[in-house]
Amino acid sequence: MNATALPARSGIPSRDGKDARNDRLFRYVLTATVIFVLFALASAALSMLWGGRHVLAKEGLDFFITAEWNPVEDQYGALVPIYGTIVTALIAMVIAVPVSFGIAFFLTEVAPRWARGPIGTAIELLAGIPSIIYGMWGLFVLVPVMTEHVTPWLNDHVGTWPVIGKLFQGPPLGIGMLTAGIVLAIMVIPFISSVMREVFLTVPTRLKESAYALGSTKWEVSWDIVLPYTRSAVIGGVFLGLGRALGETMAVAFVIGNSVNFSASLLEPGTTIAALIANDFGEATETYRSALLLLGFVLFIVTFFVLAAARLMLMQLSRKEGN
Repeated sequence: MNATALPARSGIPSRDGKDARNDRLFRYVLTATVIFVLFALASAALSMLWGGRHVLAKEGLDFFITAEWNPVEDQYGALVPIYGTIVTALIAMVIAVPVSFGIAFFLTEVAPRWARGPIGTAIELLAGIPSIIYGMWGLFVLVPVMTEHVTPWLNDHVGTWPVIGKLFQGPPLGIGMLTAGIVLAIMVIPFISSVMREVFLTVPTRLKESAYALGSTKWEVSWDIVLPYTRSAVIGGVFLGLGRALGETMAVAFVIGNSVNFSASLLEPGTTIAALIANDFGEATETYRSALLLLGFVLFIVTFFVLAAARLMLMQLSRKEGN
């Protein structure tokens, strides 16, 4: 009996050792993937900073705060593309967030059960449409609408307001930062609404049914029950869409006008960091290419800080919810 038991007993340490080695190997592989991603991101950022060292040494910090962008005279100021990037992304968020919330709440609370799946799938499929298609749609469909209807109406009605009127004064060109912001909003709505829809489905049914039983309306349930319960995830989805809007290139390049002249008006042509790089990098040489590479580094830093701020906000919300 002991002779037959010895092989089984002797095999146990060998199997444990093999499992331990496999576990260590698995841990090393996962660690290597994380290190690879961090190394790739750091390399991309540092390579762009190194490529932009010439214009940074020439212009100094004035590169970030001046609006003069003239490659002919070798003068470079990034204020116009930075301003255009931030403004178009903010316009997109102002439009996309409430629309995405409405879509997500409709799919989870209002729509018939047989329609929730097909509609939700159709909205998610919109996220897979190439950005150049959105840009072509914006150029051939949205721009004429803006030229004939939206821009004249804004000039006549909103452009006369005392404080924000200057933002809505401009020629009826149709292209500009407002048009680019609208196109960006349509592009990020599928991302944000999909995240909101998934997190709204995690709200316990008993919470919503209790609120309805007490006489709450659908709006009160969405505002007082659903949003507080999913607040952290909703904010994460919003910042995910914001990150997409900040870095969008081709769709914006079609409709923003690609002008490096500074204008506070949302109806006049402008440019963004990504659009300027895409349009001019192929023909840029020497200092001009260095300026575009430094712009890429600026876009990297802006996006990084936006996502880092989102992470810090989520951490603070998690602590409050834990308390």
